[in-house]
Amino acid sequence: MPIYSIQNTLTSNQFIQYNDTLVSAAGTFEAGFFNFGDPQRQYFGIWYKNISPRTIVWVANRNTPAQNSTAMMKLADQGSLVLLDGSKGIIWNSNSSRIGVKPVVQLLDSGNLVLKDANSAKNILWESFDYPDNTFLAGMQLKSNLVTGPYRYLTSWRSLEDPAPGEFSYKIDTHGYPQQVTSKGATILYRAGSWNGILFTGVSWLRKNRISNFSFVFTDKELSYQYESLNNSIITRLVLDPYGTSQRFIWSDRTQVWESISSRPEDQCDVYALCGINSNCNINAFPICECLEGFMPKFQTKWKSSNWSDGCVRKTHLNCLHGDGFLKYTNMKLPDTSSSWFDNSLSLEECKRTCLKNCSCTAYANLDVRDGGSGCLVWFDNIVDMRIHPDQGQDIYIRLAFSELGYIKTLFNKNEKGDGDLVTIFDFSAITTATNNFSNRNKLGEGGFGPVYKGIMVDGQEIAVKRLSKTSGQGIEEFKNEVKLMATLQHRNLAKLIDTKRSKLLDWTKRLEIIDGIARGLLYLHQDSRLRIVHRDVKTSNILLDIDMVPKISDFGLARLFMRDQAEANTNTVTGTHGYMPPEYAVHGSFSIKSDVFSFGVVVLEIISGWKNSRFCDPQHRLDLLGHAWRLWMEERPEELIADILCDEAICPEIIRFIHVGLLCVQQLPENRPNMSSVVLMLKGEKLLPEPSEPGFYTGRNNNSSEFSINEATISLLEAR
Repeated sequence: MPIYSIQNTLTSNQFIQYNDTLVSAAGTFEAGFFNFGDPQRQYFGIWYKNISPRTIVWVANRNTPAQNSTAMMKLADQGSLVLLDGSKGIIWNSNSSRIGVKPVVQLLDSGNLVLKDANSAKNILWESFDYPDNTFLAGMQLKSNLVTGPYRYLTSWRSLEDPAPGEFSYKIDTHGYPQQVTSKGATILYRAGSWNGILFTGVSWLRKNRISNFSFVFTDKELSYQYESLNNSIITRLVLDPYGTSQRFIWSDRTQVWESISSRPEDQCDVYALCGINSNCNINAFPICECLEGFMPKFQTKWKSSNWSDGCVRKTHLNCLHGDGFLKYTNMKLPDTSSSWFDNSLSLEECKRTCLKNCSCTAYANLDVRDGGSGCLVWFDNIVDMRIHPDQGQDIYIRLAFSELGYIKTLFNKNEKGDGDLVTIFDFSAITTATNNFSNRNKLGEGGFGPVYKGIMVDGQEIAVKRLSKTSGQGIEEFKNEVKLMATLQHRNLAKLIDTKRSKLLDWTKRLEIIDGIARGLLYLHQDSRLRIVHRDVKTSNILLDIDMVPKISDFGLARLFMRDQAEANTNTVTGTHGYMPPEYAVHGSFSIKSDVFSFGVVVLEIISGWKNSRFCDPQHRLDLLGHAWRLWMEERPEELIADILCDEAICPEIIRFIHVGLLCVQQLPENRPNMSSVVLMLKGEKLLPEPSEPGFYTGRNNNSSEFSINEATISLLEAR
């Protein structure tokens, strides 16, 4: 039985022996001796009292286990907490002796073992939180005195049953602007990034249901990082395991287990400097490493073989005397700040001017993102360890020579075999000449990114040029995503070059051929290519026709790469176009190949009817195009959906079969929709057609408004509910 009161207090010359425990006031934690099955190796530690199996959060004698069960923890007269081994004497000491104090030890409900002077409750002589183990608890601080030291950080255990300090550390790196890193010795393995006023820029812990409040204090004398639980009933901890992974756990009363809610590194892009210098890592791209705009791989052959360690070099050297410019990147984990410079008082514009004055300055960003942004953070020489964080991240401005800011990249399918790596780079002046200075006469159309212009190169090659609008919701990342996919994918019904659209009346045979071509293009994306691609923005304006009226699926800016065994994915930011998005995506942010099937079905019904879904409204029944088609089908009058152009008796049954397939594709539930391989067979009449069920977003007789916007521009800021 313990020899001390339940009030968690140990006074001078009292001690804790084997099988004794010191319990915190509310019974959350207890401290005492434990072992990992070998009674000859005893440790003194702290653990959760009512959680099984025992979860250790701190160990005193990590390097020096007691050799037998005669060990005791004793509070000496002058305030030192000592661990005694019956055969060796003192094997651990808090080294906190003070003359003239009345020492007491308390185990707090935070898990902090505190030694203080009973004559002055605020006079803390020593506390376990100042000597972190492998566990980061609420209320604990990772702190450093920047003048005198010391430097507090987590260290991993050597193994799951050996608490001796292992190879890995979790700390705040104080070089340059402070940042959180996980290291193996002196080598950085993972970098959570620098603090931006809310969180570290490389961490995605900002969620709707937050459980903790994180804070970071940084002055010229000290820094500290800690978190507090927002709900005292929630038990959470961060652990650096023996393999260098930091995991945040939450205790589940329902399942009685620790549930991992985050783990770092989370994916391949979290590996420090994976892509080398002057590069960016995008886990949703293929390949995941890409040179920054204005840079190219240092060694092309190695880069193409996915050896990115040498990174990228500038295509055009900076010209400090005659001025340079900056290219803005959004939603980024800021690069390594160990060689950065910062100033809390400068505005972003002042930061830009400061960077331009220094020929070695290569990038700048706000120090703090709160309240519209403040402070200045600048980088010198090479950019290291930057990645995209689509759900959060930060803006950063990368310095480029002015000539590089005018480049536009355009793809060309140079041979029939189609080499996916063929990319030609054109100077901005060449594009300007080809498009007659972006004349309105050359304008082909406009999408969510901005206008598209027809151009003719000096060799007579016709091209189409996307020009990004300043007001566009899309940007560099969507454009680069499209470039990479189009450079990789090869199919006659996928656009390698944006082909000229021609306004021409199409007969029914040609219309049905176009529908069949679109279906085959989607089948290639979903099944037949070496990649599995979900387009996410299939619509009539993204179906381009070449001179022979062969359809080409274009605009891969929103496309996503799926693993072969991956069925679906989810996003908090819904991207696509009203009128073509299936209900599970628009409402819940869930998308799959069946999302493209739904959009394809809408396109089929639009081509057959001659109406756009987003612009059609049946005034009598208040139905959108899908609802109108469904009503006609149920009333056995599908031929009334056919556009008002002549079709002979031979072609009419085939058109009705296409309507049938279109309705199967737009069914409410994704599991009821056919896949594209079945669709291709259905269109050819080679597969029996089941009866369709009610379409998604079918608006009924009593609905006062359409579910869809009349604006066909691609949207990218709609939050899933």
